[in-house]
Amino acid sequence: MDIVPLSIDGAWEIRPKLHGDPRGLFTEWYRFDHLAEAVGHPLDLRQGNLSVSAAGVVRGIHFADVPPGQAKYVTCTRGAVLDVIVDIRVGSPTFGRWEGVRLDEETRRAVYIAEGLGHGFCALTDDATLTYLCSATYNPGHEHGIHPLDAELGIAWPAEVPQLSERDTKSPSFAEAKDSGLLPSYEACLGYTRSLKDYTA
Repeated sequence: MDIVPLSIDGAWEIRPKLHGDPRGLFTEWYRFDHLAEAVGHPLDLRQGNLSVSAAGVVRGIHFADVPPGQAKYVTCTRGAVLDVIVDIRVGSPTFGRWEGVRLDEETRRAVYIAEGLGHGFCALTDDATLTYLCSATYNPGHEHGIHPLDAELGIAWPAEVPQLSERDTKSPSFAEAKDSGLLPSYEACLGYTRSLKDYTA
């Protein structure tokens, strides 16, 4: 597999090699050792999630307090999504920037999103099924969101009428989240990443 850094520090696209014949397909969609080599430390796997969404559903932008944050390794096992990573780390050179990666059942690509980055996606097909591995278990007191349709972020969601959950509809704007001190700092995120490297040395 090829693991390629995205334009936002702390985010990577994983491109697995597909082995197919008339019987079907085989691929290694996750490799502990290859990912650790690329990002500088192993993914401490604590939870696996699966979500199924109708076409036009937008989920996000979600993030967790750092430390410990929640790194994610995300792939689409059925249908297709536009997966979106947002740099919400105050002080980052790419603060406020977003990047989208198409994940689908044809390419079997994945993304790795480090602690402190915001994450969301838009389902491009019905029954779009997203599977993701997480570095921390769900902790509702430390989980947050930013309104995915926030004009300042300007994410180009590929949906005529994005369908949002009640939780996401009530999420603060990007500016409100920043002004209230909700967003993680870039330095705190870098420090936490360094601690993971020290721990695994």
